[in-house]
Amino acid sequence: MDFTQLSTLILIGIFLFSTAAIWIVGVKIISAIDAITLHFNLGEAFGGMVFLAIVTNLPEIAITAVAAYHRDYDIAVSNLLGGIAIQTVVLVLIDAFGVGRKAPLTLKGHSNVLVLEGVALIFILTMVMMAKQFSPNLIFFRTTPFEWLILFIWLGSVFLISRFVDVTKKEKKIVTDPTHHLRHPKSRFKGTIQLAIFVFIICAIVTLISGWSLEITSDILSKRFGMSGVLFGGTILALCTSLPEISTGIASAKIREYQMAVSDIFGGNAFLPVLFLMASIIGGDAILPSLQPSDMYLTGLGIILTGIYLIGMVMHSKKQFFRMGIDSIIVLLVYVIGLVGLLYLVN
Repeated sequence: MDFTQLSTLILIGIFLFSTAAIWIVGVKIISAIDAITLHFNLGEAFGGMVFLAIVTNLPEIAITAVAAYHRDYDIAVSNLLGGIAIQTVVLVLIDAFGVGRKAPLTLKGHSNVLVLEGVALIFILTMVMMAKQFSPNLIFFRTTPFEWLILFIWLGSVFLISRFVDVTKKEKKIVTDPTHHLRHPKSRFKGTIQLAIFVFIICAIVTLISGWSLEITSDILSKRFGMSGVLFGGTILALCTSLPEISTGIASAKIREYQMAVSDIFGGNAFLPVLFLMASIIGGDAILPSLQPSDMYLTGLGIILTGIYLIGMVMHSKKQFFRMGIDSIIVLLVYVIGLVGLLYLVN
């Protein structure tokens, strides 16, 4: 189907319908993830980092794959790097609407695992910035070494965190609760584990298809409205593709799975740069060494926002203003200032 032949009104309708579908399945999938992580004893943070992070980033996967196939990278790259910044701001919404007045998010949902995830994310984003300094001609097998390095860092962080979770579980069983293995927390999912897996797969498919339609319509709409691909991808599209994180994050906080909510954001953000490898393989171009100044700007903004929340986890402040922790307020202010800088940079 040739979407370019459709009217602007119809394209906007498809865009909004896809956005709504992403929101709805994001709400449904959280209970299925909860059941799966409990059944296989994966832990909140690890479940959020792997399962929830990858599934909620299916729109970005679809957008990146389609853009790489057409070798039109502006929207895809800005969506990935801008998505990291805006998804970090999702923690502000979770803090304000999902936690309550007793304590901020980073006090209720902090752990050594989450700190490790945040550090891994900063390592990966730093690798993105370092890759920019090398020649675009450094291509082997349709990719550059940096895409593979990012993949190895991400896989290494998943491995280390899984080992850390296993060790922590063993210590708790031995030291604090020798009968822990006799008790199993109940899942909030109403159904069998087979049904939970089925719901998980269906929601993942719907999210993937919706992400594909978002990429197609957003590319056409941005050109018709005269917006640059960088600005549209880093703001409007990044916000729409972040809807799964918003819905699942608030849903996680509502059922008091605070670590999973934060892990979804940190783990998902760490996973997004891995998609540069997929884009390079599909398109055959060196994407990271060809990043634009606006892309580097968004990468730096993502590092700063992540660092602020890591400081919040270490400080353990109980203070709240407008139902938000101090770190969330600072993140919101820095992001708004960052958007002003992005508008200045692309114009």
